[in-house]
Parts: sequence; structure tokens; C-alpha cells
Amino acid sequence: MYLIENFGSNVFNDSVMKNALPKEVYASLRRTIDRGAPFDPAIASTVANAMKDFAVSKGATHFTHWFQPLTGLTAEKHDSFLTPSGDRAILQLSGRDLIVGEPDASSFPSGGTRATSAARGYTAWDPTSPAFVKEGTLYIPTVFVSYTGETLDKKAPLLKSMTALDTQAKRLLRLFGIECGKVSTTVGPEQEYFLIDEKVYNAREDLILTGRTLFGARATRGQELEDYYFSSLKTRIAAYMHDLDETLWSYGVFAKTKHNEVAPAQHELAPIFTTTNIAVDQNQLTMEIMKKVAKKHGLVCLLHEKPFEGINGSGKHNNWSLSTDTGLNLLDPGEDPERDPRFLLILSCVIAAVDTYQGILRASVASAGNDHRLGADEAPPAIVSVYLGDQLGALVESIVKGGAYVPKKPVPGSIGVPSSPIFPIDTTDRNRTSPFAFTGNKFELRMLGSSASVADPNIVLNTIVAQAFSEAVDALAGAKDFGLACREYTEKLLKEHSRIIFNFNGYGPDWEKEAARRGLLNLKTTAEAALEFFKRENIAVFVRQGVYSEKEVVARANIMLENYIKTVSIEARTMLKMARRQIFPAVNGYLEELLEVIERKRAVNENLPLDADMVVAEKLSAQNEALMRAAEKLEGDLLSLPEGTKNAARAVSDVIIADMATLRVLADAMEPLCSSAHWPLPTYNEILYSVR
Repeated sequence: MYLIENFGSNVFNDSVMKNALPKEVYASLRRTIDRGAPFDPAIASTVANAMKDFAVSKGATHFTHWFQPLTGLTAEKHDSFLTPSGDRAILQLSGRDLIVGEPDASSFPSGGTRATSAARGYTAWDPTSPAFVKEGTLYIPTVFVSYTGETLDKKAPLLKSMTALDTQAKRLLRLFGIECGKVSTTVGPEQEYFLIDEKVYNAREDLILTGRTLFGARATRGQELEDYYFSSLKTRIAAYMHDLDETLWSYGVFAKTKHNEVAPAQHELAPIFTTTNIAVDQNQLTMEIMKKVAKKHGLVCLLHEKPFEGINGSGKHNNWSLSTDTGLNLLDPGEDPERDPRFLLILSCVIAAVDTYQGILRASVASAGNDHRLGADEAPPAIVSVYLGDQLGALVESIVKGGAYVPKKPVPGSIGVPSSPIFPIDTTDRNRTSPFAFTGNKFELRMLGSSASVADPNIVLNTIVAQAFSEAVDALAGAKDFGLACREYTEKLLKEHSRIIFNFNGYGPDWEKEAARRGLLNLKTTAEAALEFFKRENIAVFVRQGVYSEKEVVARANIMLENYIKTVSIEARTMLKMARRQIFPAVNGYLEELLEVIERKRAVNENLPLDADMVVAEKLSAQNEALMRAAEKLEGDLLSLPEGTKNAARAVSDVIIADMATLRVLADAMEPLCSSAHWPLPTYNEILYSVR
């Protein structure tokens, strides 16, 4: 019963609101939440007081407007409920304090939309995402905008994209005689992560400063045996996961699935789907709580996309679906998709949207960390494509090529043993190499990095699909024979955009050539991908759907490039420090000891064999000298980065990262040759197997 009683206990959720608010206030607030009706400011004080009472009952003394600036993290400024009343104090949260706050906006990334001296910014309450109490503070989810009206966060454009999709989807549904109050996207972001012992983490400056190991020879045992995936949980890991589940449940997060992932020390948590806005907020909260709970267990949770070379990195699968408030899943093909023109039109619109705007969909998941994953046989390639599976693939192919379609129906499965139960077999397999895969009644965008905000790709997905729906309605509205016009338009979209459909192995050696032949983009780095946001046609889709202004799109592209440059530069400077102050002197220390051994052997008997000693000494001496030369080149190239964000990002991609790779190869080659007593860093064996 603890689980049921404790679930959502820290959340000012619907049941709490219903009990705490007058009926008419509750009804008004629900209209805003459910239907997007304008918030009535007359009820603000009543709602604020109820929130305060709930928070105080949970031990809260402060409140904060919780927002998501363009750092990709969350931000908060805490104010106490304490309010003077004569010579006494009372606890109060006013309606105005609930609705609006005023943090300084000048120290957050703005992408050049405002001068540093222009400091005023506003946080405005988002009633559609529930407030919650954490660590003695009431957290109020908010949007963040500048004094001049530009959005400075990820939540405001996400809400705008959801509104755009709702508007256009309802227009499309009306063509089929379907009316509903709201169409929403839902998301279930699976979260991968690593857990390592806090002691080894604290001994690695690279992990502390960058979240990943910048040096480190491959572990003696990695994931070659394929025995870690879904293996039994170690005692400390199981205790952590249990604690994490109970903590998340208390915040209303439907944490459902947990297991060991492919790489040693890697794990996954998957929640149940919820409305996209809430899913984004909950994922940000989940990442924060994962780290805090880990500390309680003497562990550190790593969310970097590639903490360790030679084994799988971590991603975040974005399960995206589309449904009405009447319970209709618009991506459910049903038993006979070939007979469902509404489903086929919606499917063709999604395919067309992904093909037309593949560049910004790729750019929405770009980061320095994620560049290490995409196409590395652990995540989809950087080439965007759509996987439909056997059933829908065959159906679409029949439409595109004009052939016959033979429906594939689910069949019962069995292992052939009488006592084994009969189980249903799906009509299609899964494709883990596909960036955007249809998985039954939803699409799974598998390109996200594990530390990413889920907001970015969902803003793009919602916007481009809204645009595709809008174009479909404009083309079909008023058609004399709607059925015929719908079939012809669906066929037109599928024929024009079939190049984006790829139902085979995305890791295959020939896919890059085939993708190039089809005219698909292959944007392997953030420096390339971010440029997609500067293209006129890509800016236009955000502007048309009311999600971003042109200025806001360009600002986000600039911030993406700036963050890429800064992230890699921090990694490079950390490498320089570790190479010069840890690795170089450590190797010299071992060399000194080794040379002393050689001299002593010679002193005892000059005919003693010294070949092995000399080979090691010569190798280490040469490599250590090369290490310092490589460090000098890296430092010089860092100091000579060109002016201009785009040029600097390209130099980082083409020069700095290559310099860092050279430096790492030299250091990693010396690790197996150097005495473990002298090597200054915990090795991969020690890190990955530190939790026993």
C-alpha cells in the first residue's frame, strides 16, 4: 500500500486541487489545463493560497519559479513564504507571485537577442504542468521570456508547438467528420545512464569537469560477452533503483521499467507515456533526482552520452504519439490500415514532414556529447530515415509502386512445447538502427543523447507535423470528391517522400552511399547540423506555425554552436592539464625507476639481458615526448580559433577534436606499459567494475 499511498504525494495534482479549491475555481482551472482556455486572473489568489497551504503541509518554507533556460538544464530562485504583518510574520503566496516572477535574464544564454546590459526577464506560471514540493520548496513550473518578448527557454516554444499541432490536427480531423476538444502529443522518454563508485569518480578530473573520460585504455573486459544486458542487479544497484523509483513515484513520475543495459555499469529507466509538456518537465526532474539519489548510495550517476571509449554510450529514446482527448490514437493503424484513409493520410504527413525537415530534426539532437554516439553501432546513424516495418512498409510500397498489397495479420507464436503458453507475434519486427521508427502505434525517435532536454526534438516534431497537416488541409478542403482527393494526396506525399523510408540495417556499410544517392543529409557533427537552423525554409516553418520568430530560431542556432565550442574547449583544456600535470610526470617517474633498475642490473652483471627493459623504456620515453608535442599543438590550435561562431565551430570540429584524439591515443598507449603504481588515474577496469 505504501506505493499507492505515496504516489504523487509531493505533487499539487488534480485530486489535491479538487479538494483544496472551490468548485468554480477548480472548474475554471481545469478548462485552462484541459482545453487551453485563457487563465482567469481572478482565481489566481485562491489557487496560490491553496498551493501554499499544500506546500507548508509538506514542510515547505519557500517557493520558486522553476524554468528551463537555454542551458538545457533547469533554473530556480527561492523566495520564502514569510511576509511581514505588523510586528509579526505570516506565510503567504500572492496571486501575483504565483503568476509572474522576475529573475535576472542577462546571465543566461540569449544567442545575441539582447545586450548583456538588458537584464530584465520574466517567469510566467504554466498551469498545465503541476507544481510540486521538493526539499522544503514549492516548485512552480514556468516559462521564461525577455522584457522585449523573446522566449528564453525551452518550455514556451514547446507549448507553442503543442498548440500549433493541436490546431492543425483538429482541422485535419474535421475533414473526416471528427470533432474533439484537444489533440495532444504524448512522450515516454527512456533514460540510459551509468553508475560508478563515487571514490573513483573523485579521482578523475575529467569525469568531474566534463562528465566523460578523456583518457583511458579500453577495459580488459567490456561488453564482448554480451552478458550484462538484462543481467541480475547487483545489491547496491538494486538498492539505488528501489530508492530512485520510490522518490520518483512521490513526484508523480510513472517510472515503470528498470534494467541493466548493454555496457558494464550502464542501466536504463523507462517511464509510462504522458503529455509532452509534463514528460519534458518530469524528465528534467528525473535526471536531477537520479544524480541526488546516487550520492546517497555512494555512487555517481553519469548522463554523458559517451563517458567511456570502447563501450556503448547512453541515449534517450523519445516515444512520440498523437491522440485526442476522446481517446483516439491517431497513429494506431488498426487491423486494416489499408482501409483507413485517415490513418494513411496522417502517416504520409508525418513521413513528408520528417523528409522535408530532416535537417532540423537531426539538429534538434545535436551536441558535442551526442556526436560521439550517432552512427557508432550503438545508436542510429546521423542520417535521418523512417522505419515502417514489414506491414506498413509493404502497404506504403504498394501505394508508391502501384503493386498489390497482401495484408499481414498477427499470428500466434509458440516454442513448440505443449506446456508453453501461446503468445501473439506482432506484424512487424523492430529496427534498433533506425533514427525514427514506427513501433506499433507510435514513432520512436532514437537519436537523443542521454543528457539532452526532451523539449528540443519534440518542438521540431510538433512543428513540422503541424505544417504537414496544415498543407494537407489546404489541399483537401473543399474537394468535390474528398475520398478520391484524399487518396491522391496521400499517394502524392508517399511518392514524393519515399526516399526517407529505409527498412533495413542502418549500420550497413552501403547505407551512407545509398542515402547520398537518395539525397538525404548526413550531418555527422554539431558544427554541420546547427547550420540547418539558419536556412530560410527551416526558419519559415517555425514562423508560420507561431513557434519561434526568426530572431529566436537564429538565437538558438548560435547558442548551440557556442555551447559546442565551449564544451569541446573545456574538454581540451582539461586534457592539457591532465597530460602535463598527471600523465607526463607519472610516466617520467616510472621511467626513472625503470632506468635505475637497468643501471643496477648492469652494475651486478653487464651481461644480464636488458632487452625487455630497454624496449619499454624507449617506447615510453618516445611516447611521452610525443605526448608533450601533441599537447603543444592542441594548445596552439585552441589559442588560434578563428573569429565568428560558425568558423570557430568548424575549426573545433575539424582541428581541435583531431588534436584531442591524437593526444588520447598517445596517453592510452602508455597506460598498459606503465606500472599501475605510477599510473595516476583509475583505469577503466577499476571504474566500470567499481560497484560490486
